[in-house]
Amino acid sequence: MLLLSFILDACTAQQLVHSKRLVTGASQTEAYIPLIKGKTIAVVANPTSVVNGVHLVDTLVRMGVKIKAVFAPEHGFRGEAGAGDTVKSGVDSRTGLKIISLYGQHKKPTKADLSGVNMVVFDIQDVGVRFYTYISTLQYVMEACVENNIPLLILDRPNPHGFYIDGPVLDTAYRSFVGMCSIPVVHGLTVAEYALMLNGEKWLEGKRQCELFYIKMKGWDHNTYYELPIRPSPNLPNTAAIMLYPSLCFFEGTPVSVGRGTEYPFQVIGYPGYGFGSFVFTPITIPGVAVKPPHENVACSGFNLYDFGNEVARYSGKLHLNWLLQMYQSYPDTAKFFSPFFDKLAGTSSLREQIRMGWSEEQIRNSWGSKLEAYRVMRKKYLLYRDFE
Repeated sequence: MLLLSFILDACTAQQLVHSKRLVTGASQTEAYIPLIKGKTIAVVANPTSVVNGVHLVDTLVRMGVKIKAVFAPEHGFRGEAGAGDTVKSGVDSRTGLKIISLYGQHKKPTKADLSGVNMVVFDIQDVGVRFYTYISTLQYVMEACVENNIPLLILDRPNPHGFYIDGPVLDTAYRSFVGMCSIPVVHGLTVAEYALMLNGEKWLEGKRQCELFYIKMKGWDHNTYYELPIRPSPNLPNTAAIMLYPSLCFFEGTPVSVGRGTEYPFQVIGYPGYGFGSFVFTPITIPGVAVKPPHENVACSGFNLYDFGNEVARYSGKLHLNWLLQMYQSYPDTAKFFSPFFDKLAGTSSLREQIRMGWSEEQIRNSWGSKLEAYRVMRKKYLLYRDFE
């Protein structure tokens, strides 16, 4: 009964409007083809870059747009690489286009990569979480465009976590590819809005600004819920995983499995010998999805959070830290619970230190208050859509 009450309260609080009429930036070819026709372009894309069921690159090729190269982020252009796997450069078998990896030897396009390019087009479905690496790729692409005097066109897509902001704001001492700028874990911006922030706050290298164009969505705002038609990455296969991701990804810096190598990535948590959960799962290698996942071939016990993801996290508008606190407190050797990667994910050492000192979830959340409020004010300057507040 308490859980049901919480679900109803959360749904009432957010009042998300479900949209079936959303039109992405990429689907509005009439708006951006005039901007790229007659130019030689490069495209930053992945499997989510789809226009009415057809990949954006395939669509542009059929329309006669000249594409010099496709830049592939984490997971690859056609989705051939797993999380953290090196993405290889090569040639796309469907189009014959050159594929340049931005998740291999370099994460930023080089001068040679952009030679002869008149405009770069960025079209990737993000999930609105700081440690999801596509916005780091965006920043490097923007910096490369500035350095080579090339404009960037962003085809905007919805942010499934665009209806709230939450989490610790990144301390730049912990800057990495899973967190490059001083934003909270859940930042509440679309890719185009975030690009405007990178420009406006002069966060690009050298405090320079990128010449930026964007195509806004139609039928979406920060109160709109839209179920993503294509998984944004191999280990976020459904709505439950996407909505749980901001809360569960912290476990990637601990011995706790988040279900990589199972049918339930980012929907289950556990580790071998955990004594409080009744759900049992055994991670295995799944090519292209999870290679040698944590606790491979070893049974883990813990919790199945699928229903929570769909019925609570989808509406609650906040991170959920209770599992992190509980797993830490019950771990046999708490001194070995956190790896250095945890601080990179958190964007600060404070969260780890607070957990070790026994702070409650409420105390931890309260410690974010002043920096979140400052971010909230800054964020307002860059919104392209009606806000949730």
